[in-house]
Amino acid sequence: MEKDELQSRVLNASVWHHDTLGRNLFLGEVEIALSTWDWGNTQPEWFNLQPRTPVSHNGLISRGKLNLALKFIPAGAEGAGLPPTGELHIWVKDAQSLIPIRGGTVDSSVQCYVLPDDSKASRQKTRVVKRSLTPLFNHTMVYDGFQAKDLSEACAEFTLWHHENFSKQLLGGLRLSLGTGSSYGLPVPWMDSTEEERRVWDSLLQQPGLWVEALLPLRANLTPRT
Repeated sequence: MEKDELQSRVLNASVWHHDTLGRNLFLGEVEIALSTWDWGNTQPEWFNLQPRTPVSHNGLISRGKLNLALKFIPAGAEGAGLPPTGELHIWVKDAQSLIPIRGGTVDSSVQCYVLPDDSKASRQKTRVVKRSLTPLFNHTMVYDGFQAKDLSEACAEFTLWHHENFSKQLLGGLRLSLGTGSSYGLPVPWMDSTEEERRVWDSLLQQPGLWVEALLPLRANLTPRT
């Protein structure tokens, strides 16, 4: 882990009592925002144990980062009438500094929709990369049938999943859009891109035919689509 990554992390230390019946009884915890920690301090310090508090909506900002690139090719831009319709090309490269849900490692894949189309036809996904906190996907996706004005109303949603034997759990996601809160005049919860995500989507619209590179945090508190 790079030291810069600690700026957005919180250290949680909890104390438990193990009784004769094998139960774990919570005694208290300490949470320290590492962005405020004095790294020059090498002496032990005492901290009062606090009662457990519910995790807030913004308690964990990110569980890692997703590295990707996008390119919009307008209809006919490559000559001879090709492509016949506008194409959105997506290159999911890798994920970095993933934080597992229960410790250990992660078996992960990335899933993508270009909303408002949330049908199975819109869903594309990478392979599952096993036992890695820095999984390399190197997977390309192509969505066609677009005009530039359609992308102003659309949102590319990426979610990263941890796979277990018979289930999967969401680790985090991100949404690339103009973040207007509405699509084709209707209010929608998924048009909620952060400022950083909005900049990437705006660059895509302003630079047709060119790859736009992005390394973005995976939001652990992604708002549900419905």
